[in-house]
Amino acid sequence: MKAIEDLVSLLTRLPGVGRKSALRIAYSLLRSDLAFSEALAERIRTLRATIHFCAECGAYAESELCQVCSDLSRDRSIVCVVEQPQDVITIEASKEYRGLYHVLGGVLSPLEGVGPDRLNIGKLIQRIQSSRATSVPILEVVIATNPTIEGDTTALYLKKLLEKEPVRVTRLATGIPVGGDLEYADRLTLARSFRGRSSF
Repeated sequence: MKAIEDLVSLLTRLPGVGRKSALRIAYSLLRSDLAFSEALAERIRTLRATIHFCAECGAYAESELCQVCSDLSRDRSIVCVVEQPQDVITIEASKEYRGLYHVLGGVLSPLEGVGPDRLNIGKLIQRIQSSRATSVPILEVVIATNPTIEGDTTALYLKKLLEKEPVRVTRLATGIPVGGDLEYADRLTLARSFRGRSSF
């Protein structure tokens, strides 16, 4: 049936969804009531119009600033640098970190043509420098890129770049598996990684 095959074809483009899972989803939607299917379609349709990037840190937000940047109780002297917006959500779930974030929008990957100019690095430096004129300057930058070759390369590049700035540079401690993504790390592993971070 063409309608089912078309839906399955679209669903398999989602990460982690193979043909069997896509078929199960399609059949589940066929069995569900029409109101659910329409609500799901509407949520998908409005997702891109509702969610955008935070003007300050680059995380997902529904207004100009995300919930973290607009929270005045956060420790503004520390910034955690992550690869993607979903990493912010993952770290927040650990309830271990109370500082701000900065989303790079990827990692350095020369083979894929991703250099420093393609990442949100310039804005990080600008945030650090402009914070000196505030009552709470940024004193520590926690590099929380994934423990992959690209993530480590990006971390080393940032460390070298930040040597010129009056900030302490730290890296998440071991505990996150090499080759793994922050998105899939459990809360305890993340909490231990934050508690055990060291100078980098």
